[in-house]
Amino acid sequence: MHDFRMKLLLTLQHSQLRITSGLIAVLILLNGCSTPAQRLDQKASALGYKAQVVKSRDFDHRIYRNRFAVERTAGTLHVYLDGDGTPWVGNHRVVSVDPTPQSPLMLELMALDDQPAIYVGRPCYHGYATNPACTPKLWTDARYSERVVGSLAQVLRQSVQREGADNLVLFGHSGGGVLAVLLANRLPQTSVVVTMAANLDIDAWADLHGYSRLVGSLNPAAEPSLDSAIAQLHFIGGRDSNVPLNLLQPYLRRQPDAQAVVIPGYDHVCCWRELWPKVLEWVAMVGAGTTDQRVLRFLNH
Repeated sequence: MHDFRMKLLLTLQHSQLRITSGLIAVLILLNGCSTPAQRLDQKASALGYKAQVVKSRDFDHRIYRNRFAVERTAGTLHVYLDGDGTPWVGNHRVVSVDPTPQSPLMLELMALDDQPAIYVGRPCYHGYATNPACTPKLWTDARYSERVVGSLAQVLRQSVQREGADNLVLFGHSGGGVLAVLLANRLPQTSVVVTMAANLDIDAWADLHGYSRLVGSLNPAAEPSLDSAIAQLHFIGGRDSNVPLNLLQPYLRRQPDAQAVVIPGYDHVCCWRELWPKVLEWVAMVGAGTTDQRVLRFLNH
């Protein structure tokens, strides 16, 4: 059974053709009844989020709203963008059939937020990999492509209108931080961008790990600077070997208004939950017009 499953997965990788719904169904049966998308949906339900599907021109996006977004109009809307999930399996040798995050950090962090907030899924994630517009490139080499970023921007414009928001705060972990930065200038309501462990120079990141470069993806380090009115704070874990601090430097050189904070003892996934209440306080302080120096002193205590 294992050899048969691996042959199917390898066929998927090397064909580079659109994944068929039949192949997905077979692979799901081989790997058990519960998919990453189903498990994430169950977790979201347990956290009390309301799920909905929002359509862009080409894609379906899974959206989860916290109770504050459900119960009241959002002047300020917090947007949570998760990491890349599982684009590949087998050490970048086999394309995943469901890239949905198996450990959705941002979904969990949103549970600590007492402001209206939404968790926004990417194109082809959350069980939509069989949609006609989806191909494996959209969660592998082109995971930060114009098609992906443009689709997310369409969905967020709809969300801004639906929630009655005139101010956006974008939060992103890892690859979600890449997307947050790429989205910020496209959404004029954006006032704050916060990333954690984000690979903001995707070429340098690929080179560091010996991966093929993400051909077709947009690289934040090569994009125009964000509007100076957008407050940027980028966290890096002092023990993060996936995205070490030096990978952030090319991006920061092009973004003179951005701030970076190294958190000793943190790595790529640990221990952002402990920091999150402070991050949310920082966002509130920035919204209240707090100066940068006071913000930095606050973060260091």
